[in-house]
Amino acid sequence: MVEGGPSHLFDCPKFRPVHFINSDPEDLSLILWPCEDAKFSSVITQELLGTRMMTMELAPSSLFFQRLLEGHVYDVNCCRFFPSGLVVLSGGMDAQLKIWSAEDASCVVTFKGHKAGILDTAIVDRGRNVLSCSRDGTARLWDCGKSACLDIIADCGSPINGIAVGTADNSLNLGSPEKPPSEREVGTEGKILLLAREDKKLQGVGLQSRQPVFLFVGSDAFNCCTFLSSTYILAGTQDGNIYQLDVRNTNAPIQVIHRSGAPVLSLLPYRDGFIASQGDGTCFVVQQDLDYVLDLTEADCDPVYKVASWEKEIYTCCRDGIVRRYQLADL
Repeated sequence: MVEGGPSHLFDCPKFRPVHFINSDPEDLSLILWPCEDAKFSSVITQELLGTRMMTMELAPSSLFFQRLLEGHVYDVNCCRFFPSGLVVLSGGMDAQLKIWSAEDASCVVTFKGHKAGILDTAIVDRGRNVLSCSRDGTARLWDCGKSACLDIIADCGSPINGIAVGTADNSLNLGSPEKPPSEREVGTEGKILLLAREDKKLQGVGLQSRQPVFLFVGSDAFNCCTFLSSTYILAGTQDGNIYQLDVRNTNAPIQVIHRSGAPVLSLLPYRDGFIASQGDGTCFVVQQDLDYVLDLTEADCDPVYKVASWEKEIYTCCRDGIVRRYQLADL
């Protein structure tokens, strides 16, 4: 249960509401990661139109501004911490992918190669390689050490709104690469890349092999996707459907969750279930074999664009420019 609703409201008065995938131009996005060397977790918010992101440290009763990250030319669409918690990856409408130091706010690497805005990113293992997807219809693998594109993993001919990378079940045939992988490619073996596509398709691709694994056609454009385990995945569509699929057999979904017709904007694995947010302001937790639902918010017209978690706390960001923190009791 939620203990008394949101415990803190973190307004961002110096920042306009910021941008996330497939949203209107007044949005907020965040990513939360437990920093290994920090006492508390950290959060990033990102701003539309001006290229700025800020990192903050989250203490139990307050929030401390840490760094302002400036350098993108246009909208910042996505951001995430590397596993160390000391480095940040961001992608923007300027078609640039950037790596930042969270310690001094310097931009240490800029990747160029996409021909349209970057919509989502993923990090492979500890982060020697990273992934990005774009409105140009491609998903690309990058070498952080050489600041270079290793390969185009997929070219779909349709915008790719979201990606996720995970370890595949041993029984799944990921195919074999047509040529030996580069020695700079690290941690891609046995991984599958999910592509949430604008053309109503959810695609699975062997990350090392570059071979298609499955292609599932949904009811509308796919906005986001995530792994629940090595066999089960989730994907959310523009018309409000959340598909649960078994990657070993994607001919039919295990189930389809539909709570409203509003776009599903984010999906986050959480304990034995997941958290979802939608374009009508709905945000809910699904637990215990997907048959128990806990509502954090009901429909209130302001879209909730992104959700992050830290231990028993859940953070949401909304079009109103506020980061909300929810304290959960044991589920």
